[in-house]
Amino acid sequence: MRLLTFTLPGDNRHRTGALDGADRVIDIGGEAERAGMRLPFDASSLLSLVESGRAGLNALRDLLAEARSGTLEQGAVRILAPIPRPRKNVMCVGWNYLEHFQEGERIRQSGQELPSHPVFFTKAPTAVNGPHDPVPLDPRVSDKMDWEVELGVVIGKPGKNIAEELAYDHVFGYTVVNDISARDLQRAHGGQWFKGKSLDGTCPMGPWIATADFLDPNDLRLTCRVNGEIKQDSSTRFMYFKISRLIAELSRGMTLEPGDIISTGTPPGVGFARNPPEYLKPGDVVETEIEGIGRLRNVMGDG
Repeated sequence: MRLLTFTLPGDNRHRTGALDGADRVIDIGGEAERAGMRLPFDASSLLSLVESGRAGLNALRDLLAEARSGTLEQGAVRILAPIPRPRKNVMCVGWNYLEHFQEGERIRQSGQELPSHPVFFTKAPTAVNGPHDPVPLDPRVSDKMDWEVELGVVIGKPGKNIAEELAYDHVFGYTVVNDISARDLQRAHGGQWFKGKSLDGTCPMGPWIATADFLDPNDLRLTCRVNGEIKQDSSTRFMYFKISRLIAELSRGMTLEPGDIISTGTPPGVGFARNPPEYLKPGDVVETEIEGIGRLRNVMGDG
């Protein structure tokens, strides 16, 4: 299944939806009301569905198998980030594609060896943005904003000290993340990434969550285009630390909870490593896409 959060014109209430076979939106709450079915989750919150676990997904499958009330064109709704306001920071991985690590090495020229453990950082919940919404761009704050297409992993089952071989049992699904980064702020704060990664609206996400049974995440094409020009083009098979390793490492001594989001790192092609470096400007259109999941399209705003 592919699950989303959306609103209707003139109505800001969040609704949970599912895509049908023709990529039209099924209003889960409306369908449940029509069917007289009581769901084990709040139909206005995709996070509530994630938290409901297997019982919620089974009830949803039963509901969708009988859906008859019609569907909505995607263009008739406003699609939000699947979890518009996560309860925690988005957890992110740095330097997780071998070529991207080497790309950064050419810039730093530090002679640093390849890591034996993942590098983790976070983005504030206020950074989360919709898949088609403008991204704030204020040159008084940063004039070196960069793109980063990444696979997002959404945790469904809580766990601590999760073994690698059991890691996928804890995954609810997958989404597309653009880890937009203020490179000048990263450098200004001593190489500490939190501030440069957490500006408002700099984590476009979506357009939906593909549930774990919908696809295999280990060989998916990732692309990023700026104004139609391909900047990044790779596959998740080139991840240096695989999803199972990331979950095992993060959960060591730290509980992962339903709705936690892990952004798994970006492939080569980012702007700061280009010669000369390239950064996003007002009006630039950034499209980040992962096959089998979907595409984000965000315009860089004026602040």
